[in-house]
Amino acid sequence: MVASWRESMRWQHTWVGLVLGALLFAIFWMGSLSVFDKEIDRWMMPATRLEPPESLSLAPALASARKVAPDASRWRLMLPTSRSPQMRLYYPDAGGDLQFVDLEPGTGRPLPPQGTLAGSEFIFPFHFSLHLKAGQLGYWLVGLAGMAMLSLLVSGLVVHRKPIQDLFTFRAHKRLGRANLDLHNLTGVVGLPFHFIMTLSGLVIFVNIYFPDAATLAYDDAADPQGRFIEEGLGRFSRPPAGEPGTLAPLEPMLERARAAWSGEGPAFVRVWHPGDAASYVEMRRSNQNMVRINRDQLYFDGGTGEVLFRFEAMPLMKTQRFISGLHFIQFDHWPLRWLYFGGGLSGCVMIVTGFIFWLQARRKRHAGQGAFRLVEGLTVGSVTGIILATLAFFVANRLLPLEARFAGYERAALEVWVFFLVWLGAFVHGWLQRSDAWRGQCWAIAMLAVAAVALNAVTTGDHLLKTLAEGYWPVAGMDLMLLAGAAVAVWSARRLTQHRAVRLREVEFG
Repeated sequence: MVASWRESMRWQHTWVGLVLGALLFAIFWMGSLSVFDKEIDRWMMPATRLEPPESLSLAPALASARKVAPDASRWRLMLPTSRSPQMRLYYPDAGGDLQFVDLEPGTGRPLPPQGTLAGSEFIFPFHFSLHLKAGQLGYWLVGLAGMAMLSLLVSGLVVHRKPIQDLFTFRAHKRLGRANLDLHNLTGVVGLPFHFIMTLSGLVIFVNIYFPDAATLAYDDAADPQGRFIEEGLGRFSRPPAGEPGTLAPLEPMLERARAAWSGEGPAFVRVWHPGDAASYVEMRRSNQNMVRINRDQLYFDGGTGEVLFRFEAMPLMKTQRFISGLHFIQFDHWPLRWLYFGGGLSGCVMIVTGFIFWLQARRKRHAGQGAFRLVEGLTVGSVTGIILATLAFFVANRLLPLEARFAGYERAALEVWVFFLVWLGAFVHGWLQRSDAWRGQCWAIAMLAVAAVALNAVTTGDHLLKTLAEGYWPVAGMDLMLLAGAAVAVWSARRLTQHRAVRLREVEFG
């Protein structure tokens, strides 16, 4: 009975991983990069390579807001942090679409448009939405992958009966197949707590999408259950415009009152509703730079008088949910933990790709000519080295395309995204055509693109590695160093694969 149950778990582990492994790798890869999304922003947006301001004044930023969006129904100012030193102004345009412009925090001067979605607007949302907006399809696919990952972790423990032994077993000197399986087991066991917590917390974060009727069940006696849930769980205050002109009071006293109410912690953003109207009001939401929990604590001030209109602090249940969200997204300042998250995410990538490779090697001799095998082989290449190649092409395009670039009606930011997806698609085609030989070719391409990205950053911005290291500007220096480290790993992998291919050819030749 036990053996039969374990065999069923082995079957489930194999086929769930095979069907959803490509999707899981994309989620883990983009999640790993999202740990440093703000640093990727600095690399891809040279105009924002600023020093964090010593003091903060909101008056210059408001002056810019009046010039940039005088008729907007609201302004939201994202305040500078040590990781995002610029101030960002968000405002809706005439069609209701949200636009933004980056501001120099000291002067409020608008920075030149950088024409990129960079890390925080492309890589980070890709991790949980895949940029598939229709019917929230991306969220649902990521949720499906999350449920699959939980089942893979549990079934993996059942299949591998000696997890403690796996912790101390990695025979790198052995043949590629043996070393690959050891690495799969090792990363699975070492990363198990991290992978489980990250997967479960990701599902908890978007529980309202996966269970949209939860608010209706909880507030079945309310006329608007969803509105009641938002009001009590997330906080909400609003009032309509008066339709008469009004003057906005200075924001600095409101800022000081917010800091006093939040034990010295300032807001993450300041939002002005109905600017220029007599019924304007100001919303401030507490920063979470120094705590794990992503805050929903809010203060609302009357725009004309500066008096407090409404204060919200989340209840214990919502605080728990926001703590889980903060644990997943790690937007607080803790650099050692940030590096551990990055390593944990990459260990998940290694675990997935080694599982793919083990499946392929176990069936290569018997099924190499079959269509299903070739499909999985090309899918594996495209989903692993392919998405890495696409990401590096995204970086290279960012440094090559001029800021004013336009093509076929698409602006620069969209062109970068097109480069990403076209290169990714090309990697799949290359994998299906070249099969096992595609690994080596794409590893060499990864190495070349990574080095090219570092060189192009030096040429186009002047911030070469020696300069950024000497100045201690780690967002850009760290990005360049990681690109070079990735190039080194890609070269090592390509050489190792070349040696493996030579051994395999000799075995075929001499029987």
